[in-house]
Amino acid sequence: MIEVKEVRGRAMRREFAKYPHRLYRGCPYYVPVFYKDDLLIADPKNNPAVANCELKCWLAYRDGTVVGRIAGIIQKRYNEIQGKKCVRFSRFDCIDDGEVANALLGAVEAWGKAKGMDTLHGPWGFNDQDREGLQIQGFEYRSTYASNYYYPYFETLIENYGLEPECEWVEYNFDIPKEPDEKFSKLADTVMSRLKLSEKADSLPTKQLVKTYGKPVVDLINACYKDLDGYVPIEGAEAQKVLGSFGIIVNPRYLSVIEDAHGDVVGVGLALPSICEPLRKSNGHMTPRCAINLLRAIKHPKELELAWIAVRSDYQNRGANAVIINRILKNIIEDRIEYVESNLELVTNSAVQSQWNTLPHNLIKRRRCYKKSI
Repeated sequence: MIEVKEVRGRAMRREFAKYPHRLYRGCPYYVPVFYKDDLLIADPKNNPAVANCELKCWLAYRDGTVVGRIAGIIQKRYNEIQGKKCVRFSRFDCIDDGEVANALLGAVEAWGKAKGMDTLHGPWGFNDQDREGLQIQGFEYRSTYASNYYYPYFETLIENYGLEPECEWVEYNFDIPKEPDEKFSKLADTVMSRLKLSEKADSLPTKQLVKTYGKPVVDLINACYKDLDGYVPIEGAEAQKVLGSFGIIVNPRYLSVIEDAHGDVVGVGLALPSICEPLRKSNGHMTPRCAINLLRAIKHPKELELAWIAVRSDYQNRGANAVIINRILKNIIEDRIEYVESNLELVTNSAVQSQWNTLPHNLIKRRRCYKKSI
């Protein structure tokens, strides 16, 4: 018999945060979140995104042993913008057992119905900076920091519950050239001159860059991504949280911020040093050794994850993306980066998909979100 209990009190919060580490113990492809992030998921000081949401978390027990967890999120801002009544499921981890999965998903569904919602969908996080999507392809590849790894059986568990596909993402890795492409570099230089663009990523120390250009960059991201499935604008305390996190792990050699002649930010590209291995070694706990390994990974990375690329609408299809890619790619080659992987890209987002036509790349993973009327 499965018993599902709402998470209450510190002991249950610890169980909620620890459970994925037990489920994926020994899996070489799993990358944990920071333990503190799941432990304090309901604390607005640690997770500002929760302030604009309603949240409940549950644990599933069999014979007194935790066999699964799930979170339910009512993203009020998303529902307001989209004119919908959706409840999201997130942090969905459990053993390969349909009874357990149904009990957990059923808890979110029942809560959503009681709150007046009419659609269950997920896996979605609080916003687009949170982990989202169920992995359905590429199980032989390690997860990125920004995405969850799932065992193959989760697809069956979710579909057997009656959830149907809502949207899909793809993820790529890239073949890194040994030398910069001179023709591409000349094109980028020509575009910069013709459009009177200037690169700002080398102009200031990282923290000052984030302080000076953080808000304009977030505003640009919000404008460019606003029509994507599930997107919620990054605003207020959430934006400060995101920028604070990025301020710690950004290496400006893999950042491009371009301004026009009026001093307005019109394009941004960012690849983040991968912090997966330090997190795997510490199991998500910020120990002194983990902190040292994180600093090493950020300053002297061997792997990168693509985070953002966005160009203001009036500069799209005019070559501004070439300026961004050229700068970051030159530094990738010069620094002898060994591996570069994209994060989630919606299959319907043709604008982002086309950015990579100049670089050889391979589709390695696919993710999906699901929905169900309730």
